[in-house]
Amino acid sequence: MNDQTKGIIAWIIIGLIAGLVASLIVGGAGSIIGWLIAGLIGSVVGGFLAQRFDIKLNLGNPFFEQVIVSIVGAIIVLIIAQIIT
Repeated sequence: MNDQTKGIIAWIIIGLIAGLVASLIVGGAGSIIGWLIAGLIGSVVGGFLAQRFDIKLNLGNPFFEQVIVSIVGAIIVLIIAQIIT
């Protein structure tokens, strides 16, 4: 398995985790596809905000740091989605 495939799989796993946790906290995105979409969009939003505001978690594990950032982003995405609908 090459690095690109591993990266895509990791991104999907992070998206699912972030979407699931965010939907448990906020509500909404009740299916696996919904979790994945919320988590992937949340990863982009959270990553953008963390970079924009120079937020560093320094947990010692980049995977967990990305999961936390993605969860925060997914929460933001779900709140905005609930406001819109």
